[in-house]
Amino acid sequence: MNTDTICALATAPGGALGIIRISGENAISITSRIFSPIGSPNNSQKLATAPSHTLHFGRITDAEGSMIDEVLVSLFRAPHSYTGEDSVEISCHGSRYILNKVLELLIQHGCRQAHPGEFTQRAYLNGKLDLSQAEAVADLIASTNRATHQLAMAQLRGNFSSELSLLREQLLKLTSLLELELDFSDHEDLEFADRQELLELAQKISHRIITLAHSFETGQAIKQGIPVAIIGKTNAGKSTLLNRLLKDERAIVSDIHGTTRDAIEDTIDIQGITFRLIDTAGIRQTDDTIEQIGIQRTYQAIEKARIVIWLIDEWPSDAEISDLQAPLKDKHLIIAFNKTDLPEIRERLGLNGDSQPNHYPSLPLPHHLVTISAKQGENIEALEEAIYSAADIPTLADTDVIVTNARHYEALLHAQESINRVIDGLASQLSGDLLAEDLRLTIEQLAEITGGQITPQETLSSIFSHFCVGK
Repeated sequence: MNTDTICALATAPGGALGIIRISGENAISITSRIFSPIGSPNNSQKLATAPSHTLHFGRITDAEGSMIDEVLVSLFRAPHSYTGEDSVEISCHGSRYILNKVLELLIQHGCRQAHPGEFTQRAYLNGKLDLSQAEAVADLIASTNRATHQLAMAQLRGNFSSELSLLREQLLKLTSLLELELDFSDHEDLEFADRQELLELAQKISHRIITLAHSFETGQAIKQGIPVAIIGKTNAGKSTLLNRLLKDERAIVSDIHGTTRDAIEDTIDIQGITFRLIDTAGIRQTDDTIEQIGIQRTYQAIEKARIVIWLIDEWPSDAEISDLQAPLKDKHLIIAFNKTDLPEIRERLGLNGDSQPNHYPSLPLPHHLVTISAKQGENIEALEEAIYSAADIPTLADTDVIVTNARHYEALLHAQESINRVIDGLASQLSGDLLAEDLRLTIEQLAEITGGQITPQETLSSIFSHFCVGK
C-alpha cells in the first residue's frame, strides 16, 4: 500500500473558508513544520504530542517566517480518522492565493498532491469503509434531494453491507456443510447437510437477491431523476406548463404553431424526488422537415419516459388516441386538460367551480385526469401531486436497502445465476462438490460489491462454529 503523505483541498474554491486535508504517516510532523500554535512556548512539540481529535489555533508561516494565514488545525491520530491514518485538516480563509500557498508549503516539506478519491480509497484499504460504503461517499456528495441523500446515508451507514453480510453468512453455512461432507467422502452414505433444508435456504437467499436486484429500477429512478415527457398538439400550452413547473422561463412561448422543434429538458424536485421534465414538439401532420424531426423526437421521449403528461385543450379524437395508444402502453399517463381559465374551455368541460369535469368521455387508456391553467398557475399543485403519485416511489425507511449502483446490480445478477444453479442442482441431486462450487461463486460475486474476499480460513471457522469436527 502507498505510504506517501498526501494533501489536497477538500472544499470547493471561492468560498469564505477552505479546508486542506493531509493524511499519512508524516501528516502531523509535516504540518508542524509550517504551523505555529499561538501561545505555545514549544510550537512543534505541542502539535507533535497533542492528543487525537483536538483543535489548535495558530499561524501558517513560510520559510522566511512570513505569515500566510491564521488557521485552525484539526488533528486526528490513527486509527481514529477518516482514512485510518494520522490526519490533519487545516481550516484557512478561502483566498485562492492562501490555499495554493499552504498546499505549496506542504508539498515542499514532503507531501504529495492526492489523486482523485485517494482519501476514501485509503479509508477502504485501511478497513474504515467497505467498497460499497466508499462508493456511497461519492453518492452523498452528489445527492441533490432528500431521497438521494437518504439512500446514500443508508449505504454509508452500512445497511447494504449488513444485508450482504447476512446473505454471506447463510451461504457460508451451506458451503461449510457441503465441504465437510467432501472431507469425509470415503463414507459414501454420510450427509451432514439435509438436502431439503439446503434447498429451502437456497430459495430464501435467491428470493432476497432477486428483491435487491429489482430495487435497482427504483434506485436508478431516484438517483438519475424520473423522466416525464410533456406531449400534446401544437399550441396546447406545453412550453407554458414547463415554465410554470420549473418556475422559470426555460422554453419559448408563442402562439405560432410548431415553435418547439426539439426536446427541452430540465429538472424539478417534488417531495424530495427529482423529475426530469421533457418539453416536446407538438404532434401534428406537417410538411416541415425540421418539425417532422422534432415530432420523431417526441415519440423517442415518450419511449424513454416513465411518466407522460398528455396536455390537451379539447378531448382527443379517436384517431389521436389510436396514434398514441401503442407508445403510451405501460406508461404512467396523466391527462392534463389545460386553459381552464378560459370561459369556453370551462363550458366545454362543464366546470362549475369544481376541478372535475362533468362532461368526461371514456378514454381507452388508463390515466389520471387533472384540469389546470398553465398560464394562470391554477391547480398546478394537483398536477405535481399526480406526477409524484405516478412515480410510485415507495416510502423509504432508514433501514431500507435500495440498490443504486450499476456495478452492484450486475454482481447481484451474477449471484442470482449461481444460486439458481445450486437450486437446480439440489433438485436434480447433483453431487456436493459441484453444489459447493456454485455456492462459492455466489459468495464471491456478492463479495465483489463490498470488496471483501472469502478465504478458506473463513470456511474453516464456519465449520468449527457450527460443528464439533472431532466427533
